Amino acid sequence: MTNSHQKGSTLAMTLALLMLLVAMASRATSRTLNDPTMIARHEQWMAHHGHIYTDENEKQLRFQIFKNNVAYIEAHNARLDQSYTLEVNKFADLTNDEFRASRNGYKKQPDSDSRVVSGLFRYANVSAVPNEVDWRKEGAVTPVKDQGNCGCCWAFSAVAAMEGINKLENGKLVSLSEQELVDCDIDGIDQGCEGGLMENAFQFIEKRKGLAAESVYPYTGEDGMCNTKKAAIPAAKISGHEKVPANNEKALLQAVANQPVSIAIDASGYEFQFYSSGVFTGSCGTELDHAITAVGYGATMDGTKYWLMKNSWGTSWGENGYIRIKRDSLAKEGLCGIAMDPSYPVV
Repeated sequence: MTNSHQKGSTLAMTLALLMLLVAMASRATSRTLNDPTMIARHEQWMAHHGHIYTDENEKQLRFQIFKNNVAYIEAHNARLDQSYTLEVNKFADLTNDEFRASRNGYKKQPDSDSRVVSGLFRYANVSAVPNEVDWRKEGAVTPVKDQGNCGCCWAFSAVAAMEGINKLENGKLVSLSEQELVDCDIDGIDQGCEGGLMENAFQFIEKRKGLAAESVYPYTGEDGMCNTKKAAIPAAKISGHEKVPANNEKALLQAVANQPVSIAIDASGYEFQFYSSGVFTGSCGTELDHAITAVGYGATMDGTKYWLMKNSWGTSWGENGYIRIKRDSLAKEGLCGIAMDPSYPVV
């Protein structure tokens, strides 16, 4: 009887302790959710980025996402073994799925996994390349642009590569029109804000005998009707495009040493969404979903090799709109698949 009584008392005490712990956890969670410091931080973030929510319900939802993202970012930055940092940027109230849906727009080629490289690669016999290249220093890169909530990264990547080769071949840097591609290149895979491919964009530009200047056909950030009058005033032309041999960072180096190159990448993770600075070595796969432009390469003081990539998410993202991604990955595809589907225009 005594043992039974003792067991009952022990069980009661255990249950009471569990209830106390649950209550304490609940109060702690409540304090975290309503932490005045975090709430104030969210308010400051909203004011800085001009975010206005439709109602209190949406604001609370976005606050929860913001809070979770802040925790993720701070946990990453607290690790001493990271070569890059994250920041609470303008995308901090979006889930990664929401972010990808609005910002990424590379359409994977149906046969890209088994693509057989064919045709001309004009840089195949380039044996000596500089230790570092930065096409910005040569005046071959226009200021960073912002695609907004339109999945037309493919257009920005193709245009940046074309702007570069136009400068290198003709001596004049002209900001070209992504909007012409968004509005007019819609008969095939390329579908404006719903995604597209850089190679298809190059084919379109070649057939149309050039691309208008951005000043003539400015970017609106949404699908529109093709303005044939504006499109009929080309500011630059190309004669075609070539593919860099797939899964070959050496070949990619040969190409980037000679001109900016369009790159497809797996940019699906939170690390890419919140990238701030440093050489990116983050977790990523090879499910290509975004397009950027390689505008150089180099190495850090400690010898870490990297690719210099121009993005199209505005200057507040990354290193003033750029990201450095680790070069010479052990994977043949390159880190985040950057060597899987590169291409470049030719004049």
